[in-house]
Amino acid sequence: MKIDLENNSSHTCDEARLISLADFSLNQLGIHPDSELAIRLVDEIEMEKLHLKWMDLPGATDVISFPMDEMKPHTASNGPGVIGDIVICPAYAEKNGKQSLDLELELLTIHGVLHLLGFDHEDINDEVKMFGLQDEFLSKWRSIK
Repeated sequence: MKIDLENNSSHTCDEARLISLADFSLNQLGIHPDSELAIRLVDEIEMEKLHLKWMDLPGATDVISFPMDEMKPHTASNGPGVIGDIVICPAYAEKNGKQSLDLELELLTIHGVLHLLGFDHEDINDEVKMFGLQDEFLSKWRSIK
């Protein structure tokens, strides 16, 4: 997988871990190994601008996904594609306070990947499926790291 990560936030993070986790998740989902993904870490001001422009919602948020080629899970046989962009706001994620920032960024990375591939959590059945995959991938990935 070609995964570019650009940290434009004031927070330091283990970029290699986030790239590894995104790569692992995409492989688990059967995405062609020559596909491309971009991850960008931004500050709250940038995230607020994106949130308002693309979702018409005020204020910052923790993660936004921008799919490109509308790829779906287990379509590696269709060839490589541009999966899309994940934008994460560490400052906002840090306020979630549920776990350390490093663990929260890992969760948001998988969450963003799943959104790029069409997963959603609008209704309870979709939420159970999506959050179950998040937990499964995190557990498997952490067990080999």
